[in-house]
Amino acid sequence: MYGIIGGSGLEKLAELQHKEAQSIHTPYGDPSEPIQLGELAGQRIAFLSRHGADHLLAPHEINYRANLWALKHIGVTHVIGIAAVGGIGKTLAPGTLCVADQIIDYTYGRAHTYSVGEKQSVNHIDFTQPYCTALRQQMITAAQQQKIAIQTQGVYGVTQGPRLETAAEIQRIRRDGCDLVGMTGMPEAALARELDLCYANISLVVNWAAGLSEGPITMADITNHLATGMQTMLQLVTACIQDNA
Repeated sequence: MYGIIGGSGLEKLAELQHKEAQSIHTPYGDPSEPIQLGELAGQRIAFLSRHGADHLLAPHEINYRANLWALKHIGVTHVIGIAAVGGIGKTLAPGTLCVADQIIDYTYGRAHTYSVGEKQSVNHIDFTQPYCTALRQQMITAAQQQKIAIQTQGVYGVTQGPRLETAAEIQRIRRDGCDLVGMTGMPEAALARELDLCYANISLVVNWAAGLSEGPITMADITNHLATGMQTMLQLVTACIQDNA
């Protein structure tokens, strides 16, 4: 079963039919909200809003461990993590969709592993390729079939938030090789790998990162790109799930 983790701009999935909410209590606390189970394009899926339905959870406050554990507990095997990000690379202008292939993690203080406690063995996961190759290819193929323009590679730099970055910070992570900047890519991807979930990210660029545009970053511009871009995002995700059921 596919699971969708919705980011900013996709706190609810109105297209989900025959839905029911399941409240899952995990060994790591409660997920961001009850998981919504239902049908999308005739396929049974699970949907979870990363920030909660009312977008009340800041990136560093999200219980990533509970979210991923709960999804696996109800039978999810493939997870599509959706995110709104800033663009750094020249080809990643606002409105662009990108299926990232690498991560650089700048976060701190987040519960980033299930390997905690004396009775829990340490799990040294191979994270050379942080995203599931098969699921990435499914999304790329679906985009091609739907004639949706996407970037098929990108390094996602994950910052702590909730503030946006300084221009100097963006120049630093640009030198590090990042193409995108967001706040929720980790530890979500690593936790999914620890649970043997097939996980991939698809990001919608909603603004140029700090210092890369002529004017300041405004919520009005971000909101406009979210409103238009998330519809295309949903079309892509729906096609991916439908084609690979």
